[in-house]
Amino acid sequence: MDGMGEFGEAGEGAHPLFRDVPSTVGFKKLRKRLLREMRETMERFAMVRPGARWLVAISGGKDSYALLALLHDLKWRGLLPVDLLACNLDQGQPNFPRHVLPEWLAANGIANRIEYRDTYSIVTDKLPDNATYCSLCSRLRRGHLYRIAREEGCEALVLGHHRDDCLETFFMNLLHGGRLSAMPAKLLNDEGDLFVLRPLIQSAESDLERFAAAMRFPIIPCDLCGSQDGLQRNLTKQMLDDIESRYPGRKAVMMRALANVRPGHLVDPAAFDFAGLAIRSADDASAGVSPEQPAHHHPEGSDA
Repeated sequence: MDGMGEFGEAGEGAHPLFRDVPSTVGFKKLRKRLLREMRETMERFAMVRPGARWLVAISGGKDSYALLALLHDLKWRGLLPVDLLACNLDQGQPNFPRHVLPEWLAANGIANRIEYRDTYSIVTDKLPDNATYCSLCSRLRRGHLYRIAREEGCEALVLGHHRDDCLETFFMNLLHGGRLSAMPAKLLNDEGDLFVLRPLIQSAESDLERFAAAMRFPIIPCDLCGSQDGLQRNLTKQMLDDIESRYPGRKAVMMRALANVRPGHLVDPAAFDFAGLAIRSADDASAGVSPEQPAHHHPEGSDA
């Protein structure tokens, strides 16, 4: 792709975030792969509107750090014509090191907004100790991020979910929710005034882990949901990791499957007009006339 040649070190060749990155061939290849995947995702799902303003959620975890760094890398190269605003929502979790993100963002010259909202007390007050906090915590956090995006004149909230998050959500919904759905790369919120974008949705978590380690991001662990054992998502993650270890490359195949949906080979009448399927009459067959078929019809055997 254009603009994706050799990486510079500091100064004019790179964003300040990359001034002390490893000079190894392995890191350069990893960085280039992540940038390529991000650009391909943005293009495929028409994420970029030149001149738009994006609110980039940063939690202090490896994925959001990587998201922010890669977005700024593209912007520095003139390949992302949008305005970026990093945002951390301090949710009042015990022992949260409030100084880490503001200092890191300032040191790297990244425009940001830090907001304190004690959603931690709300979650722990409303749910029993043995409950799963993630769902309520996420809803409260998302509501505040939407509000901040509107206040800052942003058209999109950008999140750091990756390929493994998408697959885990798919299997959670399949095994526990009884539905086929995952995380979309691009979503319009219920109010219809903000996009939710996931530019890393095609990237592997293992690549992001390696990238974050090489970049030496100051990782902040989550003391809320991260402290609870036996979450169904953790079990789903272990299942997928086991499949990948036994059959390398299966996660990539599963991800391709989510982009190759055939409604006519499922069993949802709302997604495919099974009632509208018609058999050709003998007269039509002899005349070479095909009956009209509902949209998304797939010939028998086309899933082989």
